Amino acid sequence: MDAKVTWSEGMTFSGSAETGFSVPLGADPAVGGANDGFRPLELMAVSLAGCTAMDVISILRKKQQAVQKFEVKVHADQPDQHPHIFTHIVIEYHLGGEALDEAAVRRAIELSALKYCPAQAMLGKVVPMELTYFIYAADGRLEKQGVWQPQ
Repeated sequence: MDAKVTWSEGMTFSGSAETGFSVPLGADPAVGGANDGFRPLELMAVSLAGCTAMDVISILRKKQQAVQKFEVKVHADQPDQHPHIFTHIVIEYHLGGEALDEAAVRRAIELSALKYCPAQAMLGKVVPMELTYFIYAADGRLEKQGVWQPQ
């Protein structure tokens, strides 16, 4: 994989990769930025969420689960001092639909965590992660929740 970041002006950059899409990167005004793009570590968190989200929804479709709403949230703790690395990550899977099977959801999360998601595999080697899930009925009512942990 090849990627590049091109400087525009000030603390504004544009990132792109082999697919040809670009993403704006920017910095906080406190360091000379203009709040005009993602911070690099925000993109890392978004990449983690996107990677596992694509795995989980793909697996659940194969398991014929009627997912109607799906969102993955990532919360990453960072210290105040440099280099502001992630020290703990919580991944929350929020799924809504008709009669979603908790075992299927847990298995999809497991397969993503242990087999398919390279972002999770890489970050998991250096950052402790907690994976939680919330299953909602089609009417939005919380039906089940849990924590997935490797055995």
